[in-house]
Amino acid sequence: MSGTKGASAGAVIAALVLALSAAFASDVRAEPAAPRQQLEPEAHSGRTEKAVAHAKTYMISTANRHASQAGREMLAAGGSATDAAIAAQLVLGLVEPQSSGLGGGAFLLHWDEHAKELAAYDGRETAPAAAQPDRFMKDGAPISWPAAAHSGLSVGTPGLVRLLEHAHKKHGKLPWARLFEPAIRLARDGFEVSQRLYFMLRWFGAGMFAPAARTYFFDSTGSPRPIGHRLRNPDYAATLETIAGRGADAFYGGPIADAIVTAAREAPKAASDITPDDLANYRVEEREPLCAIYRSYRICSMGPPSSGGLAVMQTLKMIERFDLGRGPDAALNVPAMHLIAEAERLAYADRARYAADPAFVSVPLSGLLDTGYLEARSALIDPDRAMERAEPGEPPGADRATLGLDPSLDATGTSHLSVIDADGHTVSLTTTIEGAFGSGVFAAGFLLNNQLTDFSFRPSDAEGRPIANRVEGEKRPRSTMAPIVMFDPDGKLFATLGSPGGDRIILYVVKALIGLVDWELDAQAAVDLPNFGSTGETMQLEYGISAVWKGLMLKSYGHKIAPDLMNSGLHAIVRRTDRLEGAADPRREGVALGD
Repeated sequence: MSGTKGASAGAVIAALVLALSAAFASDVRAEPAAPRQQLEPEAHSGRTEKAVAHAKTYMISTANRHASQAGREMLAAGGSATDAAIAAQLVLGLVEPQSSGLGGGAFLLHWDEHAKELAAYDGRETAPAAAQPDRFMKDGAPISWPAAAHSGLSVGTPGLVRLLEHAHKKHGKLPWARLFEPAIRLARDGFEVSQRLYFMLRWFGAGMFAPAARTYFFDSTGSPRPIGHRLRNPDYAATLETIAGRGADAFYGGPIADAIVTAAREAPKAASDITPDDLANYRVEEREPLCAIYRSYRICSMGPPSSGGLAVMQTLKMIERFDLGRGPDAALNVPAMHLIAEAERLAYADRARYAADPAFVSVPLSGLLDTGYLEARSALIDPDRAMERAEPGEPPGADRATLGLDPSLDATGTSHLSVIDADGHTVSLTTTIEGAFGSGVFAAGFLLNNQLTDFSFRPSDAEGRPIANRVEGEKRPRSTMAPIVMFDPDGKLFATLGSPGGDRIILYVVKALIGLVDWELDAQAAVDLPNFGSTGETMQLEYGISAVWKGLMLKSYGHKIAPDLMNSGLHAIVRRTDRLEGAADPRREGVALGD
């Protein structure tokens, strides 16, 4: 029965895709040539409407009920927001393996309500020390994305486990081992395969997985484990028990590290060059949070190597001079959608030239957020007409001529969780293994990332200029992840949120922030808003009834319309005067829980 329902839902989606694509056929051809289905494959698992959640003391919102329950268990036991985030993340790696896990990386923001301090922790994966700029080139041309993504070439040194331990040492309250108990229970006793996981497995098929992962996710005929099947992972439980007892060092050395290196080196298509030293030498970076004021709200995120926070803040500052409408009735008005998309196009143009790992490239961060520079960029926005092409600017402190343009798109195998604990401390965690199911390579019960595909495949552009985000040994690939912590005009914590979505994360986060600030929506209504925006040449609209008439209106501004299944995974918590307000994206299977 589940398969029939899935097929029916798929048929409806396919019919809608064809109808809307036909309506804007001449515009869709303007989409970038990169294969969007490979970059955003999580869009096909349905939608479940959700009501806004309320709590008085604490709350957690994640992409899966099991993970939210694990986090709430820690909060109820007196744990901190960090404790809850760790417990939830360990469960997500088991029940939502397509999106994140021990074999990946993450960015974490932590707000200390007592000290009034915001910390930003970078647990992004790194390239092996042996990696060279031509890693993804063959005979003078880039290899295909699938050839890179489903091979050992794409596997970066995982950062998540070291990040979780680092955050726990600074902000944890419960014992480290206690945080592992829910995930170990689920791994040993099993969990029921969800509709989303089943659809994802069916979408990809057994062929993209290395043998160990194929045996775990599929039966002997190559069919995915069906919805409701109890899936057990004793290897994952054993790995967690080892880390719970011995800390992150047990992951970055010893049998677990050996399993990672062996699996990566034996990966299909091409072997990895990751070494035990790459794992042993991994370190978490503490970054300065990146903050900007938008309509009196202070909005903070990660800086480079993520481009997400930077592009979100550039977009908001460029549209701040415009009236986007006030209140719920103004939500998603077409003139505002046009202005937002134009600002996003300019931000993405800057991102393509300047954003990269600051340990390897001098990122002109202050120049990109300079008031005068952003005013000049904003002046390029015509309220009545889409610009022909958005070009990168020349911010103060940057030598534009020395860096090439990077056309790369990010894949989406990512999740986001938000937590506020009883003391008011906050965690905003965006976590990833890059493309869905990462590299498809299994080690010690978890999947390894294919994060290195976030680097530019080309080391230089057509004019021979080096690309800032080119591959280099021990470098962190550029990201679009944008965990957010925001404060109200009085300086009090207002919200924590973020989203997966590959290169579209910026669009999803901007939409939600404008929904909360300009359109004065509750958390769930802001998350629910149809997704839209532009990463470059086209105006992307989420499939739905409103996409037809809004698309026609936006086309009159000169936009090239590209309807698509824009699958965000926004998870937000807003702190009101007398309550916490939680939201989980209806496009995924998550839930907000609290007390």
